[in-house]
Amino acid sequence: MMPQTAIVEICKKYKVYTEHYLNTAADKTIILVNGSLATTASFAQTVRYLQPQFNVVLYDQPYAGQSKRHNLHGQPIRKEDEAAILLELIEHFGVHHVLSFSWGGAATLLALAQKPRRIERAVISSFAARINTPMREYLERGRHFLQACDRLNVGRLINSTIGQHLPSLFKRFNHRHVSSLAEHEYRQMHFHVNEVLTQDTHCYVACANAIEIPLLFVNGEWDEYTSAQDARLFADHAPQSRFHTVTNAGHFLDMEHPAAWQETRQALLGFLQPASGTRGQVMGMDLAAVPCCMERII
Repeated sequence: MMPQTAIVEICKKYKVYTEHYLNTAADKTIILVNGSLATTASFAQTVRYLQPQFNVVLYDQPYAGQSKRHNLHGQPIRKEDEAAILLELIEHFGVHHVLSFSWGGAATLLALAQKPRRIERAVISSFAARINTPMREYLERGRHFLQACDRLNVGRLINSTIGQHLPSLFKRFNHRHVSSLAEHEYRQMHFHVNEVLTQDTHCYVACANAIEIPLLFVNGEWDEYTSAQDARLFADHAPQSRFHTVTNAGHFLDMEHPAAWQETRQALLGFLQPASGTRGQVMGMDLAAVPCCMERII
């Protein structure tokens, strides 16, 4: 099913490209939050199992995808700005649930800490409460390549680290996506990396303390960069936190292979629809359906 697309103006400052997948049988709406430099295409596999159950909203950050031609790019966008954009879109589309991936978890936690009135549940996937040694080493290397606008080595770094468990087809899409980025996108990514490396991640824990709705943290068993163990550090801070580890999966979870897709689907729908479980028709994972799966934090 094709989505309704629109450009939504945020705070008279940003213009954000959105995709709205309508489901006449659904009474709940979920919004999906990308990480750094990803586009709506990154959630193609996820939409396949969410759209039969919900109205689904996707969007591109102002600096990326189909939003970037509608915005100026003089200054990088902070995670606080991304949180404000998310809150505006929640109101605009009447959203009930949030699903974030990777770096999108930072903006999502900041937004949820402000207690948006409609939100009932949220899923935070491939995000952790601290920067561990593998992630720090990855970010340090990435910062060097980004500053040099070294597209070739950025693509190689992503595919050999956080993307190491992706199918070869997706790795080729990743590399093609990286090589096509504008310079302002590299500056934005470099800014994000500096934020992650220089700021205290305690702010995310503080956000979790303020969140009262149920949260599900989903991480891959093989993901050493945002590990399930590090995600569980949120347990003492988020009052209604739950955790799920996807077996035999790395950072990209439902993109990596059909079994991981199925397990991720069951975990998300079981959490978001606790009364009805995972009922409903859904097509399986289709490797050919995704034109790009660029990572959401680097």
